[in-house]
Amino acid sequence: MKPIQDIYPLLTIPRRIVITMHQKPDPDAMGSSLALSLILSKLGHIVEVISPTNWPDFLKWMPGAKTVIDYEASRDRANNALDAAEWLFCLDFNALHRTKHMAKKLAEINCVKVLIDHHEQPEEAAFNYGISNTCKSSTAEMVYDFIVGSGNESLIDENVASCLYAGIIGDTGSFRFPATSGRVHEIVARLKEKGLKHSLVHEHLYDNFLEDRLRFIGHILLHRMEIFYEYNAALIAIPKSDLLKFNVRTGDTEGLVNYPLTIQGIKLSGLVIDRDEERKWSFRSKGDFDVNTFARKYFNGGGHFNASGGRSADTLQKTVQAYKKALQENESQLQ
Repeated sequence: MKPIQDIYPLLTIPRRIVITMHQKPDPDAMGSSLALSLILSKLGHIVEVISPTNWPDFLKWMPGAKTVIDYEASRDRANNALDAAEWLFCLDFNALHRTKHMAKKLAEINCVKVLIDHHEQPEEAAFNYGISNTCKSSTAEMVYDFIVGSGNESLIDENVASCLYAGIIGDTGSFRFPATSGRVHEIVARLKEKGLKHSLVHEHLYDNFLEDRLRFIGHILLHRMEIFYEYNAALIAIPKSDLLKFNVRTGDTEGLVNYPLTIQGIKLSGLVIDRDEERKWSFRSKGDFDVNTFARKYFNGGGHFNASGGRSADTLQKTVQAYKKALQENESQLQ
């Protein structure tokens, strides 16, 4: 994988470009992709943004979101765009399998593939150019660096700034996570100078749900959360029946995994949701417990040191048992 700086001189030649992200995109995945799309369009490129799956309603306000192609819902249209692409930008994921049903297609297409990502252990052989930096707070921060590094900071307007800011606050937990460097705050200051209305972005992301979600959260915290003080750990296990009862939509479970970490002494929180085809895990930790390694070892996942995900083909009951066994095996690290 060649350094991403090598493509800066090539940006002056208009091309057909596709930008994609990981499945079930979060604010960082969608925000960084749309910000880059807006910049590349201003440079004269023909740009399509493709999401491997649908995305939460609280991301639909983002400038350009209405034009994003849902691969699962419009596969022919998405495949045609991929077949025509000269460049493919892969944002906020570093292994093709993170794009679910798109993975095979992305591996097959013959075009220049560019990686911009901050997760650990990238699949470098899959990309021609790129940057992988786990010290960065978010892919949105890295896209800002890309824009500035390529000499295009003047193209950042309020729309681009809003998308970048959404990605930054999404992945930094509104600046509370350790990856929030001084540089992050400097970037936000520059985005404010470009017209960013930060309170409006917060409202779109965090004050934009239905009543059912609040009642769902109350139910989950009361009935589905277990605390294991002997391991300084917590578990939230959500059966499919709860998803149906409260009409849970894409994005409604966002942030649930963080709630147990507000309890004194809890260092590890695991959230597992019973989806149709598999059980989906989210892990969060505080301090020196590495959930990237934990997810890779036990649940076919990975991510960041303090935030990761995983999956299991076992039943909900069996995957919960596997989590409890993993806690026993990691007791010394959790003390």
